[in-house]
Amino acid sequence: MATGLSTQLWTVRLSATAETDYRQILRWTLKNFGPTQTNDYAAVLTSALQALCAGTSTIGVKAREEIGTDIWTLHVARQGRKGRHFILFRVNRVQGQQVIDVLRLLHDSMDLQRHLPSTDLGQ
Repeated sequence: MATGLSTQLWTVRLSATAETDYRQILRWTLKNFGPTQTNDYAAVLTSALQALCAGTSTIGVKAREEIGTDIWTLHVARQGRKGRHFILFRVNRVQGQQVIDVLRLLHDSMDLQRHLPSTDLGQ
């Protein structure tokens, strides 16, 4: 099937901080909205993270130079799914492969620049 799009998948890696963000988001959702909504929101977050395997051409990805050098975001609300978080990431090349390093998962009401990690992933 020819789509005119590159079929090369990107590697998506979550920093330890992003993994913690993910768990905290789901804990908060469980406490405030219950298990059904938690499962639904976990699917929203996971779907957005999986979409990044298509790289920076993923619909909704934005370069965010005003936040930091080589910083990009993707809002998790996409394809009819509701959500209130941004995936904050950086693009890297590791041993010739294109890699997306997810730095944070942040609520869209937060000051993203304030919560940008001061150091790289160290991976």
